[in-house]
Amino acid sequence: MSESETVVLRHPTAADGYTVNQLVAANPPLDPNSIYCNLLQCSHFADTAIAAFKGEHMVGFVSGYVLPNEPSVLFVWQLVVDPAARGLGLAKRLVNAQLASDACRQVTHLQTTITPDNDASWGVFKSLARDLNAELNSDVHFEAHTHFGGVHDDEHLLVIGPFKR
Repeated sequence: MSESETVVLRHPTAADGYTVNQLVAANPPLDPNSIYCNLLQCSHFADTAIAAFKGEHMVGFVSGYVLPNEPSVLFVWQLVVDPAARGLGLAKRLVNAQLASDACRQVTHLQTTITPDNDASWGVFKSLARDLNAELNSDVHFEAHTHFGGVHDDEHLLVIGPFKR
């Protein structure tokens, strides 16, 4: 990948599912999903997902969905940026592209879950909250022992909003 290549953002297609799976697998400590799950993210949830490409290489991906019973809330499911594309503000660009998509026209709140030690993700979402001039609140949502059998850290539900677009 040459530094001069532009990063192109677009909605994914089912053909991108395997590539998403490999990108996530190559970037621990992200929780890997099955290839089938990534295929669904890239097909059923394509309207609320964005893939980033530098040339032919996928260098970033964000998936999410508008909550079925709360059309004003976008839940960001998974966000990954390849190390080769870090430091370019790509994570925030991906989420902003999600919010700008037609499927998110009614969205005034963003939610995601983050482990307490994921400093990079906390930084991205705190910066987004500042950019959106919106409150950011968080609390434990899924507990290590109650929900993960003690094999995964707590997941904090982070809520940004309301915001105007």
